[in-house]
Amino acid sequence: MKVGIVGATGYGGAELLRILDAHPKFTIVSLYTSSQEGNNIEGHYPHLTGLFPQNLEEIDPAKMAKETDLIFLATPSGISSKLAPELLESGCAVIDLSGDFRIKDRKKYEKWYKKEAAPQNWMEEAVYSLPELDRKKVKGKKFIANPGCYPTATILGLAPMVKERLLKEGSVIIDAKSGVSGAGQSASFATIYSELNENLKVYKVNQHQHIPEIEQVLGSLGYESPITFQTHLVPMTRGIMTTMYGTIDAPVTEKELWELYQQYYGNEPFVRVRDLGIFPTTKEVAASNYCDIGIGFDPRTSRVTIVSVIDNLMKGAASQAVQNANIMCGLDETLGLQFSPIYP
Repeated sequence: MKVGIVGATGYGGAELLRILDAHPKFTIVSLYTSSQEGNNIEGHYPHLTGLFPQNLEEIDPAKMAKETDLIFLATPSGISSKLAPELLESGCAVIDLSGDFRIKDRKKYEKWYKKEAAPQNWMEEAVYSLPELDRKKVKGKKFIANPGCYPTATILGLAPMVKERLLKEGSVIIDAKSGVSGAGQSASFATIYSELNENLKVYKVNQHQHIPEIEQVLGSLGYESPITFQTHLVPMTRGIMTTMYGTIDAPVTEKELWELYQQYYGNEPFVRVRDLGIFPTTKEVAASNYCDIGIGFDPRTSRVTIVSVIDNLMKGAASQAVQNANIMCGLDETLGLQFSPIYP
């Protein structure tokens, strides 16, 4: 499979380069950019010196479709909504890492993202795929909407209990924390060293654009209430930790809840459930496609605590996109992703 990457100079694009360069079935043939055409990627990322001979090319959908079988769109939101339909109409398969096709309600997208939505037919055409939940929908498709980073960690953490109708409606609260790479490379006051270092910031209180995505998926699984979802920026480069709380009405023990998660994820190649009393850290999944989950239950309050961690650039973006590409193409979904986290 000949693949191309739009947005190769972004952090997510750089991780796609690292993964796809070693993939046994995908070959990177083209890298595309909206601002640095003619230059080599090593000019932007010196750590890639000598690794990619092809220069960055301008975005030309017809030409891109002739050169490649599959395009990864690692672009900011608002770009894919226009570019993806052109590529698809030219005969190229697309995996979109932006948020432009995740939310199926155009009005909700425009409310939360503050951008014009793609045409409704393309919103419906895109297959939203969190592989652990949606892999059966993906094989043979041509257009995948890759989930967001916060939604990936959150949904995987909550899905087993939501599916079993164990969580009381209206009780779910999600406390989410991310490293600064989730903000991308654009300079901002909030991410300069003197503001970020030795500091902890809450941001987009009750306004984060991933809220409707999480609610859309949880709703499809059976949890119909709005969620409380708050995000925080922590002084580290990469990683997400979501700590989730919910009230359980049914008589249940902590061990039974843990066994439920073992049942749901025991055969999943990229979800690891920790033993009771052990909770994961972000460093333990760094640079990998793993989502690690820990669970605790307080019988005094009937409240469950779930901790879910991922690398926001990997399972939250690039490696999950490759996992989806593998499934789309009928390959083993672990292909090219069977590497351990980096540590320390």
